[in-house]
Amino acid sequence: MARRFEGWGVVVTGASAGIGEAAARGFAAEGARVLLVARGAEKLEAVAASIRAGGGDAHTLAADVGDPAACRHIIQAALADLGRLDVLVNNAALHHRGAIDEVSPEDLATMVDVNLRSPIYLTCLALPHLRAQGSGSVVQVASLAGCTPTPGATVYSATKFGLRAFSRALAMELASSGVKFSIVSPGPVDTGFIMDDLEHVADLALSQPISTAAEVAAAILDSAADGRLERRLPALSGVLATVAYLSPGLARRLQPALARKGARVRQRLLAERGKPRP
Repeated sequence: MARRFEGWGVVVTGASAGIGEAAARGFAAEGARVLLVARGAEKLEAVAASIRAGGGDAHTLAADVGDPAACRHIIQAALADLGRLDVLVNNAALHHRGAIDEVSPEDLATMVDVNLRSPIYLTCLALPHLRAQGSGSVVQVASLAGCTPTPGATVYSATKFGLRAFSRALAMELASSGVKFSIVSPGPVDTGFIMDDLEHVADLALSQPISTAAEVAAAILDSAADGRLERRLPALSGVLATVAYLSPGLARRLQPALARKGARVRQRLLAERGKPRP
C-alpha cells in the first residue's frame, strides 16, 4: 500500500463510525498520525484501539463540534498529540429528517451549527497553522443534497450548499497559500447515518446508487493527496445532480418517477433488515 501521508498529522471529525471511521483507518494505514474526534468516547477508543492493533498511530478526543470552545480544543489537541497538523477532514454531520414544519426550530438550528458553522470554524482555526507551513489540506464532506435542493431535507441541503460554497470561495481566495481545499459530495451511503433511519429517508435520495463508506473514504484520501476541488460519487449521480440544478423544470418532471424508485429501494432494504415497511 502507498504511504502518501507518512508522518502527517490528520484530524477527522465524526470518526467513531461510518465514513469518518473508514477515513481515519485509511489515513493511519498510509502512515498518518490521526486524531479521531466524535462525541462518544467509548466508540472512539474502540476504533483507535483497532487502528493501533494494526500498527497505526491513533489518538482520540471526545468533543461536540457544535460547541465553538470544543472546536478550539480540537485544534489544540491536534497540535499537542500529533505534533503537527497537515489535514483537516470535516466529516461530522447531523440530519433531522422531515418536512420543515415537522422539525423543531431548535433541531434545525443545531443542524446549521454542526453541518456548517463547525466546519467553517474549524477550518478558520486550522488555517493559521496550515498557512504558516505553506502546505496542508482541508477536506469538507458535503453531499449531493448540496448540489441540488432536496425536499424533506431543506436545512440539511442548505448546510451542504453553504459548505460547498465556502470551500470553493476559499480555494480561490487562498489559491497561492499552498493549502488545498477539497469537497467530497456523496449521495446515499451504506452507514448508520442513513440505514438506521431508513423509514425517514426521502424517497428521492434512495433512488440513487448507494456508495460504501470505504468508497467515500477513498475519495477523501485522494482529495487530501491531490487537492482536487470536488469529487462527487457515484459519478453518474453527480452528473444528474448538476443537471437537476441547472434544469429545475426537468428535475420536477423526473422527481415522481425517481421517488417511486426510491420507495421500492426502501422497501427492499427494510425487508433485508427484517423491519416492517412504513
